[in-house]
Amino acid sequence: MSFYFETVKTDKKARAGVFHTPHGALHTPLFAPVGTQATVKAVMPRDLREIGASLILANTYHLFLRPGSELIAAMGGLHRFMAWDRPILTDSGGFQVFSLAKINRIDDDGVTFRSHLDGSARRLTPEIATRVQQELGADIFMCFDQCPPPTDEATATLAVARTSAWARRCRDAHPEDIRQALFGIQQGGIFEHLRARSSAALLDVGFPGYAVGGLAVGESKDEMVATLDFCVPMLPADKPRYLMGVGAPDDLARAVLRGIDLFDCVLPTRIARHGAVFTPDGTVNMGNAGHARDENPIQVGCDCMTCTHFSRGYLRHLIKAKELLPHTLLSIHNLRFLIRHMEAMRAAILAGEGQLEAYVEAFLDRYLRGRPA
Repeated sequence: MSFYFETVKTDKKARAGVFHTPHGALHTPLFAPVGTQATVKAVMPRDLREIGASLILANTYHLFLRPGSELIAAMGGLHRFMAWDRPILTDSGGFQVFSLAKINRIDDDGVTFRSHLDGSARRLTPEIATRVQQELGADIFMCFDQCPPPTDEATATLAVARTSAWARRCRDAHPEDIRQALFGIQQGGIFEHLRARSSAALLDVGFPGYAVGGLAVGESKDEMVATLDFCVPMLPADKPRYLMGVGAPDDLARAVLRGIDLFDCVLPTRIARHGAVFTPDGTVNMGNAGHARDENPIQVGCDCMTCTHFSRGYLRHLIKAKELLPHTLLSIHNLRFLIRHMEAMRAAILAGEGQLEAYVEAFLDRYLRGRPA
């Protein structure tokens, strides 16, 4: 089998696993950098390999609009197109359709919307989203879903019904394929009965992996954690579990404790472009005057290229001079910070004897005591 998941060790709900794919094994839990338009903003594939990235996410909505999945397929698929020989995951475009585009009509068949690029009328259905992702050639791709506001029960109820029906249509359009794994997406907002209904429908269809969608999109952190407490156990223990769009270091720690294996988020590169970095003591603004003469790296002991070569003073200079280089250097650090965070949690799970809980408690105590500076 080209795709299969094995649990190496568990620590209560958390688990260290390996998800085998045609482009290599993914050691979980892991964080995937986001390459929305077939590129992780400001970071070269060489640097992604150096910091230990094993999986990259690309965005179906954006690539559907530009340059088009047919063009990418004609040029050898995403792996060749973006010069990345490790696994790639694509989302379905559902979230972007509902958050970026001006929607003309949502119906049970799909969504008609206007492109944010040129205003042209476009259409996405489960079958179209499936075909586009097949043409992109990602190792893992997602069912087309409706992502509702997480605290609106009426909308979430309708979204669960549509997402469930669309999941079956995606599966029908993508029978068993040893080269591409189609994941189902659990929806239901913060409502336990809706998450249960969504999970039951997905399990009835059957997928090689499952995602938790519709979180970190407006609910509080406490609501997100409470939802994970009841919705993650609804998903099969022998399949990978993917929490979509979550990347804050504290959220990653809490979600790993609750059994999530895969994560992605634009946060580390987005805040880097605004001069901010992750540190064990919270998020730090590198443009602040206090760093002007600081000869220390962003984080003492960090093994990323940025921290092993450049000082805070130099990075602040680049930011104030409006150079492009800090976008790259700060992104490299932020991504490596999250990947090291995941590596540490995996090592703690493998070590056992309560080491994961101890690590998470110590990490959160220090990280949450820090204040943006």
